[in-house]
Amino acid sequence: MASNNSNNIASPTPTATSSFWKRMPVYAPARVYMKTTDEKKEIDVCKRTSWIASPPALSPGTSYFDQPLSSASSRHGSRPGTPSIQSRRDDAIRKRAGSNNSSNSGIQPPDVPSISRTASATSRQSMDLNASISRLSISRTNSLADSAAQLPVNLTREEKFTKILSSANVDSDELRKLSWNGIPDRHRSMAWQILLGYLPCNASRREQTLERKRKEYNDWATQTFSKGESALDSELWHQISIDVPRTVPVSKLFRHEKIQKSLSRVLYCWAIRHPASGYVQGINDLVTPFYVVFLSPYIGKYADPNTCKPSQLPQPVIDKVEADSFWCLSKLLDRIQDNYTHAQPGIQRQIVKLKDLVERINGKLTKHLESQGIEFIQFAFRWINCLLVREFSLNNTVRMWDTYLAETDGFSEFHIYVCAAFLLKWANTLTNQDFQELIIFLQSPPTSDWTHKDIELILSEAYMYKYLYDSSPQHFTTTQTQ
Repeated sequence: MASNNSNNIASPTPTATSSFWKRMPVYAPARVYMKTTDEKKEIDVCKRTSWIASPPALSPGTSYFDQPLSSASSRHGSRPGTPSIQSRRDDAIRKRAGSNNSSNSGIQPPDVPSISRTASATSRQSMDLNASISRLSISRTNSLADSAAQLPVNLTREEKFTKILSSANVDSDELRKLSWNGIPDRHRSMAWQILLGYLPCNASRREQTLERKRKEYNDWATQTFSKGESALDSELWHQISIDVPRTVPVSKLFRHEKIQKSLSRVLYCWAIRHPASGYVQGINDLVTPFYVVFLSPYIGKYADPNTCKPSQLPQPVIDKVEADSFWCLSKLLDRIQDNYTHAQPGIQRQIVKLKDLVERINGKLTKHLESQGIEFIQFAFRWINCLLVREFSLNNTVRMWDTYLAETDGFSEFHIYVCAAFLLKWANTLTNQDFQELIIFLQSPPTSDWTHKDIELILSEAYMYKYLYDSSPQHFTTTQTQ
C-alpha cells in the first residue's frame, strides 16, 4: 500500500537528477547539427525561447493557437501555436548555401543568435516566460482540426465531435486533436472509451465489443463474489472496504451504499487480475472519473440529474457502468503500471524528474523548499500516485483527463509537467512560507473555487514547459537558479 511503501522510497539524489537530462535524443532544440563534410550542413533554428519572448503579432481577437500552421511536425508531432521547424530550417540552409565558407564552430545565419549568445540571453528570455505563457489561449487544437480539411470550418465544437464520432470509422488522430481543449459532456463517454482503446474505431464492431466485454466482466465478478465475502482475500478486501467510503466523501453519489459496493467489486477484481501490484491506496480515486462519466448518459434517462439517487437507477445500468469503469481503469493503469508495483519505482523516477524540472525553471523555489527541510516526496508522491484527483474537484479532474487522454503520454510524462505548472503557480506564495506553512499549503492547495479556466491555464503552461524542457540540453537552464 502506498502509505507503507512511501517509507521505502529514497529521496531524489543529485546523481539521478543530473544524469536524467543528459540522456538526450539525436535532435534537441536550438542546437547546431552537422552532417558529414560531403553533405549539406543543417542548422536547427527553431529559436524556441526567442519565439516565446517575442511572440508573433496576432490579428485582433485571436490567440497563438488560432494561427494557421505549416504541415511540418515538431518532435512531439504537429501542435497548434508552435513555429514551423522544418520551414525555418530550410530557410537557414538556403541562406547558408549562399554564404562564404566558415569554420564549423561558428556557422550561423545572420538572423540566428549563436549558441553562446542564446545561453547568455536565457535570463532575459526566462523573465518573459510567464508573461508569454499567460497570453496563450487554450483553444490550441481548433485551428489544427480545421486545417486538416476534414471538418467544415463553420461547425461548432459539438458538431465536430458529432461528425467524428458518428462516422463509420473514427479518425483517432482527429479525435485526439479535438479533445485536447475538452470534450462536450454528451460525447465524453464514447470519446474516452475510444481514446483508451476500449471501444474500436469501427462503428460496426462497437455494440458487439461492448456486449462481449460487459458480459465477460459481469460473469467473472459474479463468480468471484458468489461465495460471499468470507471466500475473498481477507486482507485485500479489508483494505478496499476501508478506502472506498473515503472516496470523494463530499459526493452524495459515492456515499451511497449501492455505488460503494460497485466500486469495491471493481477494485477487488482489478487487484486479483494484477498480482504484480495488487491493490494500492489511491487507485480507488482513479475509478471515480470513469464512474461519473459513464453514468452521465443514463442519468437523464432514468432520473432528474439534479436529484438523482443511485437507488433510482436500474441494476442493469449499474452493471454496465461498473463493467466499463473496470475495463477503462485497466487500460489507464496499464500505462503507468510501475507506479503501483513493489516500492512504486515509477513514482520514484517521476519525483526525480519533477524536482529537476522545477529546479531548472525556478531554482529559487527549490532552494527555499530545501532550506525549509521540504522534500518533494512529501507532497508530490500523492500528486503522482492519485494523478491530482484529490487536489481538484471531480468536475475539474474530468476536464483535465480530457487533455490527458488526448496526449499519447498524458498520464505518465505529461502529468509531470502538469505537476510542475501546478507547483510553480504558487511560487511567490511558497517562497515566503516557513516549514509548517509549506506543509499545510502543499498538502491542501486552495483549489476549491477553481473552474475549467484555471485547469486549462495549468494545462497550457504544462504543454509549454514540455515543449521547452523535454529532453532539452543543459543550455536551457535559466539563471533563476542562481
